[in-house]
Amino acid sequence: MGTLPPPTASTARIVVCPSCGGDSVYAPTNAYRPFCSERCKQLDLGAWASEDFRMPAEAPPMDAPYGDPRTEH
Repeated sequence: MGTLPPPTASTARIVVCPSCGGDSVYAPTNAYRPFCSERCKQLDLGAWASEDFRMPAEAPPMDAPYGDPRTEH
């Protein structure tokens, strides 16, 4: 297997940082890709850790086997 040449200005992609919306270099030279900085990467990690990115879900009906334990008393 050959090694890839280092990205140049013409081969590096500029993408939108998912955290701040700024420009981010998407290349191996950016250790935080797809984020623009360590700060944005840590903010995103914190959001995952605090479950800000949860998928909305409906609670199962109470008559279903093993109803939602959060609503049972």
